[in-house]
Amino acid sequence: MHLFVDISSHGFGHLSIAAPALNALADACPKLRLTVRSGLPASKLAQRIRPEFEHIAASSDFGYVMHDALRIDFAATATAYRQAHADWPQRVLDEARFLEIRRPDVVLSNVAYLPLAGAALAGIPALSICSLNWAELFAHYFGREAWAAAIHAQMLAAYRGAAHFIRITPAMPMRDLPNAVDVGPIAAIGQRHDLGLGQDKAVLVALGGIDHRLPVDHWPRLPGVRWLVAGHWQCTHPDALAYEAFGLSFTDLIASVDAIVTKPGYGTFTEAACNGTPVLYLRRDDWPEQDCLIDWLASQGLALEMPAADLEAGHLAGALSTLWCRPPPPRPRPDGAQCAAEIILKTRSSAGMPAIGG
Repeated sequence: MHLFVDISSHGFGHLSIAAPALNALADACPKLRLTVRSGLPASKLAQRIRPEFEHIAASSDFGYVMHDALRIDFAATATAYRQAHADWPQRVLDEARFLEIRRPDVVLSNVAYLPLAGAALAGIPALSICSLNWAELFAHYFGREAWAAAIHAQMLAAYRGAAHFIRITPAMPMRDLPNAVDVGPIAAIGQRHDLGLGQDKAVLVALGGIDHRLPVDHWPRLPGVRWLVAGHWQCTHPDALAYEAFGLSFTDLIASVDAIVTKPGYGTFTEAACNGTPVLYLRRDDWPEQDCLIDWLASQGLALEMPAADLEAGHLAGALSTLWCRPPPPRPRPDGAQCAAEIILKTRSSAGMPAIGG
C-alpha cells in the first residue's frame, strides 16, 4: 500500500495527530510505502513517525499567518487566501498531475484541502483527519467579507470530496461536512523518566510549535519548582533549565513533568490528559477550536485557565498548588489512531485493492 500524506506545518499539532495514525497503520500494513509532504523538517517528522517515509519538503497550506503563537495576522492571512485561490482550478489541476505521477493508493491530509481537491480530480481515494478544518475557521473569521464566499465554497467542496473527514475527539462541530466520521482521541503515550531534580517539581513551559516566549526570566522564584523552557530562549532565571538538555521526546517530557504551561492545542491537551499531566493554559483570543479542547480537558484531565496578566508576571504558585492538590481523574484512552488506521485500510479496500499487507 502506498499512502501519500500531507501534514500541515502550522505548528506541531497536526503532526501529533497524524503520526499515531500512521504508526498504527504501519503495524497493520507491514509493506506500507509512505510519502509525507510537509514543511516540517524531516528530523521533526521522524521523531514521531516510526515507519520509514519519503519526505517531500513542501507545504500545500498555510492555515493562518501568525504574529506569534497566540495572535493571527488577519490582513496577511486574507491576502494569502486570496492569492492562493486566484487561479484555483489551475492549482487543483497541477496538484492532480503531481499526485498522478506518484500514484498513491490513498491520499491522507491533515488538514490541507488542496490535496483532497487534487486527489478527487485524479480519481484517487482521499481522506482528511483533524480536530479542525480550514473552511470552518475561514468562515468564522472572514465569512462576512464580500470576497470570501467563492473561496469558502472551494474549500468546502474539497473537504466534502474526500471519502471521509476523520473527526477526532475532541473536535470542532464540522456541521458543513456530511462525510465526517467520529473517532476517539489521538495521543501518544510517553514514558515517565526521572529528571534528576530530587524533590523539586518540574513545570514545562511550552506554547506549541509556533514560538511564543514568556518572560520567565523575570518570574518570581517558587521554592521547589524548576521551569523547563526552550534552550533558544537563553533564559536567565536561576531555576530555569533547557528542556532539550534532558534528551527526551516532547511526549516523554510531558509524561515526566509535574505540570505544563501552554495554550489550547490538540496535541498538547490530549497528550497531557492521556499521560496524566496537569495543565495551566492561557486562552487564545478568538480561536474557535479552543472551546471544544478546553471543555474536553476539563472533563478528562486536570487543568486551570491562567489570566494573561498572571502568566506574564509568573504568579503561578496558587494555581499550581491547586492542581497538585486535586486527585487525578482516570486517564482517557487514546483509541482514535487505531480507528483511523482501520478507516484508511477500508478506504483502500473499497477502491478495489487488498486491505492488509499490500
